[in-house]
Amino acid sequence: MIKRAQDRGAIEIRIHNLRKWTNDKHRSVDDKPYGGGAGMIMKIEPLLAALDEIRIGISGRQKTILFSASGKLWTQNSAAKAVGLDHLIMICGRYEGVDGRIRHFINQEISIGRYVLTGGEIPAMVVVDSIARLLPDVLGNPQSNKDESFSCPGFLEYPQFTRPEILKREGKSYTVPSTLLSGNHKEVEEWRKKNARGSRLKKR
Repeated sequence: MIKRAQDRGAIEIRIHNLRKWTNDKHRSVDDKPYGGGAGMIMKIEPLLAALDEIRIGISGRQKTILFSASGKLWTQNSAAKAVGLDHLIMICGRYEGVDGRIRHFINQEISIGRYVLTGGEIPAMVVVDSIARLLPDVLGNPQSNKDESFSCPGFLEYPQFTRPEILKREGKSYTVPSTLLSGNHKEVEEWRKKNARGSRLKKR
């Protein structure tokens, strides 16, 4: 999906190595935390130097986010809003975190879940994927993201089925709901409404 989006020019992904913006012989991007404690902290100076240079080359609607355990939870609505941006700069934290002063130079902190990861690379992949699939002509079928889970707040898509019609497993048979085999489009639509969950169902 991401390759298709890039091939069609719908999205361009650039990865920047922060060591490019260091000036010591070890190209250090981290240091010990003030006040003591375990682990290392990402330094503020390489980050700001990177942001300054990256922002020079871009224009239009842009946003800079930092992946953080304390950030705002990323949702389908977040992805939909990000589609309207021309540029999204994502800072992938590492080690024990990022120098807290970075918060003065970004727009928002983001979390993809209430758990801790070793770095921000996986959250960045999640964010990119969730945005890319909402862009025009990226999905094979334009209807694919219209009635799927979270297409509106609280909505969970109805169950889906495909062949075989009857699944036999350990002496039991599991069948596809007969309504979906009826060919009656009105009944199928009603079944899907009934078996979807969330606020969208209540509105209809």
